[in-house]
Amino acid sequence: MKKIVLLCASGMSTSMLVKKMQAAAKEQNFDCSIAAYSASEAATKAADADVVLLGPQIRFSKDKIAAQVPGVPVEAIDMRMYGRMDGQGVLALAQQLMEG
Repeated sequence: MKKIVLLCASGMSTSMLVKKMQAAAKEQNFDCSIAAYSASEAATKAADADVVLLGPQIRFSKDKIAAQVPGVPVEAIDMRMYGRMDGQGVLALAQQLMEG
């Protein structure tokens, strides 16, 4: 099972996107856990993740967060994708990053 972690400013705004991503994963029979947390929890919640996605509002923290989760791909979610709550698109981004 793959672990996908989304980080944002407070952990709240991303919960709707998580639900949409979970629905997309279910449609694809993609076995994964998807959860959202506050960026301040990166070191504890995302250290064992397969991929970490950042809400656009904290994209400036990418290098800092990447340093806290060595070996884990970290990428910011596209602002338009985030705004549309495009669960399918964000899940595809996560899958692409996990494949390398």
